[in-house]
Amino acid sequence: MALTMNPNTSSNSFYIFKISIIVALGGFLMGFDASVISGVVKFIELEFSLTKIELGWAVASLSLTATLAMLAAGPLSDRFGRRVMLKYAALLFTISAVLSALAPNFTLLVLARMLGGLGVGMALILAPMYIAEIAPAKQRGRLVSLNQLNIVIGISTAFFSNYLVLQLSNSELEISRMLNMAEWNWRWMLGLEAIPAICYLIFLKVVPESPRWLIMKNRQAEALDILQQTSENAQEEINAIEQSIASSANEAKGQFKDLLKPAMRLVMVIGISVAILQQITGINAVFFYAPMIFELSGLGTDAAFMQAIFVGLTNLVFTLLAIALIDKIGRKILLSIGVAGIAACMFTLAFGFNSATYMLTHEKLEAHAVEIDVKELDVIVHQTFESELDFKLALQTLLGEEKASKHESSLVSAAIQVNQMLIMLAILGFVAFFAMSLGPVMWVLFSELFPNKIRGIAISFVGLINSAISFSVQLVFPWELSNLGAAATFAIYGTFALIGLAIVVTLLPETKGKTLEELEEVLVKA
Repeated sequence: MALTMNPNTSSNSFYIFKISIIVALGGFLMGFDASVISGVVKFIELEFSLTKIELGWAVASLSLTATLAMLAAGPLSDRFGRRVMLKYAALLFTISAVLSALAPNFTLLVLARMLGGLGVGMALILAPMYIAEIAPAKQRGRLVSLNQLNIVIGISTAFFSNYLVLQLSNSELEISRMLNMAEWNWRWMLGLEAIPAICYLIFLKVVPESPRWLIMKNRQAEALDILQQTSENAQEEINAIEQSIASSANEAKGQFKDLLKPAMRLVMVIGISVAILQQITGINAVFFYAPMIFELSGLGTDAAFMQAIFVGLTNLVFTLLAIALIDKIGRKILLSIGVAGIAACMFTLAFGFNSATYMLTHEKLEAHAVEIDVKELDVIVHQTFESELDFKLALQTLLGEEKASKHESSLVSAAIQVNQMLIMLAILGFVAFFAMSLGPVMWVLFSELFPNKIRGIAISFVGLINSAISFSVQLVFPWELSNLGAAATFAIYGTFALIGLAIVVTLLPETKGKTLEELEEVLVKA
């Protein structure tokens, strides 16, 4: 009697893990692409003589097109396939990295970043979707979380690579001179992303198409070949998928107007509030402008880039902590602790910068390599200013508004006298509290809060709001620092966190351990 040689459980698990890790590299590229700009802003501001709003555009433009790609990624993948669209995302990452590095002016840099934003939006939606469709139910949670973990690793890698490029650009090594890294440092920071993007494009060749998508297209034989490598009960899984697809086809589709029904009021208030809260507290301002913030506290450029690495590592460690705790202590407790900590850290930052004084000396100007004739500043050298805004006003009076704005960051960094340890601990604390709460918990809540019928459209809607707030925060942050000062900017973020904390404590039910049907009874009022 012939024996059927099916893969054993361990080989199935290894195959699924390998495929999931490859697909999750899309999350790595997303995190890298979004955060690499943090090391670039200081240099492009001077090279292209950018205003603060233009600088914000250079950072936020990626989020704008990412939002559009998120809306289109699902329908396009339904038509052309998950793997095909992931390949296009990898290609967009590659082209964006090369064009960003070669950009001769601000406009082309923004256009290249927007191209990368399309890849970011596609990867954010399609990578976890693919993993969820190929993973067995008992492994799905852990495997899908690989994408979030890769996003965090990508952010940390971007901070580290920026620091490495900066060190090489300041070195006397032959390779640094050959690659002209001293002059092209920010271009190398952006261009390095092409390496993992090309690797992703190559690795995707060994990734099969989603079995669920193949069955949707009536390609059962191909789906069976794939499922035999991922499951010991391939035919049973095909039958279950076919039944699920048939059932979904017979159900009435949720519509946007369903979100506006009185019965949905509570769940939509909670969903929209959490979507806004995740971004309005300033997380992407910290991630995308980390070296700028550290420089504002008086650290030199090298030290500021080094501190940004600690931001990435803190984010990684506390994201792992959240993954370990979310099913043990619950969503509401994690959010409450995290948002309270975010508020405390933001008000600590506001206090630290509000307590700072500002005084220029010739030694400080030389140490910070301020590219300006110091004689123009002789009038205020050794003069102490109690307010950041008063100091900036004095600079504008002496240098003129355009010149003062161009060198503002370097001059503030040279003049500030502040408790640097307090600032550093407050920023790292903020990142830690965010990573253990709002970062991973928001998407888990979105998958649980909304009723089955409208879950897809509801998540798309609140995700769109989340992206719009993210874009706005990134766009106006440089303007806020310049016109309101660091203390007021961080106080605003802290105030939003307090409002969000009140909403979480009073309105959000604990979703841990409850079925989706039980949550629907609590949240959706008939």
